[in-house]
Amino acid sequence: MTSTDSQPFLSIKDLKVHFSTEDGTVKAVDGLSFDLARGRTLGIVGESGSGKSVTNLTILGLHNPDTTTIEGSIELDGDELNGASDRTLEKLRGNKMAMIFQDALASLSPYHTIGTQIGEVYRKHTGASKKAARERAIEMLRRVGIPQPDRRVDNYPHEFSGGMRQRAMIAMALVCDPKLLIADEPTTALDVTVQAQIMDLLKDLQQEFGTSIIFITHDLGVIADIADDVLVMYGGRCVERGPKEEVLRSPQHPYTWGLLGSMPSLDGPVDVPLNPIPGSPPSLLNPPTGCRFHPRCAFASEVEGNRCATERPLLQIEDGRGNACHLSDGQRREFLADLAASKAI
Repeated sequence: MTSTDSQPFLSIKDLKVHFSTEDGTVKAVDGLSFDLARGRTLGIVGESGSGKSVTNLTILGLHNPDTTTIEGSIELDGDELNGASDRTLEKLRGNKMAMIFQDALASLSPYHTIGTQIGEVYRKHTGASKKAARERAIEMLRRVGIPQPDRRVDNYPHEFSGGMRQRAMIAMALVCDPKLLIADEPTTALDVTVQAQIMDLLKDLQQEFGTSIIFITHDLGVIADIADDVLVMYGGRCVERGPKEEVLRSPQHPYTWGLLGSMPSLDGPVDVPLNPIPGSPPSLLNPPTGCRFHPRCAFASEVEGNRCATERPLLQIEDGRGNACHLSDGQRREFLADLAASKAI
């Protein structure tokens, strides 16, 4: 079955990913839902341990079935991936969906040339000859801005700079023209200049290939540059979602307020102190009841009846915008105005 243009290219419904460990069950993702349209970029943001990477590794089917329980629906272009066979997922990976990992050096084999590694992906999914695969590798290196690609195709990963290795990883991910690209913090280890180049490259390639992108990061500044829509995760759940401009201009959840308050501003006074979120992310072995952010939330006491500690807030989505918080709209506007006036966000 193939979706129509009116349907989301990727649709996640009530996804739960739990890991069995000696200490108990880790609820890494606990009831996550979102859609991604064709040719759009969804930025998923949150602290380490929020469930960002687990979500996307699950989409790709990169989990240990002996220790992982997956519930919910993962529908890609009309096809259900949860419960799909290993053979089906292997065929889709690299061909219809691909991933760029954070550490390119660790992800590339040190024993094979860049061209061989890109070419093998192409050969596996197309049955191309070695000669055709080499030509395709050179073409992809040229597309991602590697100078002298016909010569650099025979280099090993250690002969590339960090930025060039990341470009090579992007070339490998896009060699079979996948329609879904998952980028897991691909610019974290790079300097600011190279980071900007990689971001521009992804946007250019998206326009060329029409690819849908999921961009995982902890940095809202990166989200502001590349994303169309934003999904904020905390403790394995989505706490806020919406178009990038709306989430960054008028955030609705206290956790998003905290993320914005902990970021330095390039256009504001240099002496304004940052406001880090107090405490630590929750244990997913024994997560807090109610709203998982409530132990760290400065506004939980403003909600009557201790609801934040006892009742899980529902994620109410209207026109692609929503949040999971017990604060009323009036309280939210008041607190947001106070935070803005005090330069806390």
